[in-house]
Amino acid sequence: MRILVVEDMQLLAGAIADGLRGQAMAVDVVFDGEAAQEKLTVNDYDVVVLDRDLPVVHGDVVCRSLVSRSAAVRILMLTAAADLSDRVAGLNLGADDYLAKPFAFTELVARVRALGRRARPPEPPVLERAGVRLDPARHEATRHGLPLSLRHKEFLVLEELLRGGGTVVSAEQLLEKAWDEHVDPFTHVVRVTIMTLRRKLGDPSPIETVPGAGYRIL
Repeated sequence: MRILVVEDMQLLAGAIADGLRGQAMAVDVVFDGEAAQEKLTVNDYDVVVLDRDLPVVHGDVVCRSLVSRSAAVRILMLTAAADLSDRVAGLNLGADDYLAKPFAFTELVARVRALGRRARPPEPPVLERAGVRLDPARHEATRHGLPLSLRHKEFLVLEELLRGGGTVVSAEQLLEKAWDEHVDPFTHVVRVTIMTLRRKLGDPSPIETVPGAGYRIL
């Protein structure tokens, strides 16, 4: 999944981002509502973790904007206010979920994952194809029953290929879902990651290169 964290407390934003990256998610971070609106117009996110009380442009305005244009991204709203009226107000704005500060990080991860599943078409919790079995929630992958030791980006790329269900996934799509905004779009990082994945998956390789189009799991 690709996540946008919008939180004006920079230490908290950094901690959330680092924790989500540790769960094999691609994460971008901004610190005010105006920057969030800019990111949301140019990038395709699965979930936005949105602080409600933001500077420059309030989180409520960001939320309303997303809802008004029927954006596919799911919204997890954060706030320091835990009153029932605040939670109801946030949900009435169109947020998909609501979490009051302080919160347990494990709960944040669980809610983000649940929203990420809702942002995509229904699919099984465990992805399987060509002898590869991948469990995103447990961050586990095997091939023919043998565990695979994958780095975060390798896991994300393999997950996106499996989600493709045998259709071609372009390098641009892989960059969009597995890396954050700081990656160079002209980099060879996708090709290198595919190469290491092939080595770890073993022969015969289940990953096929489709010249000029991308990659797919056979």
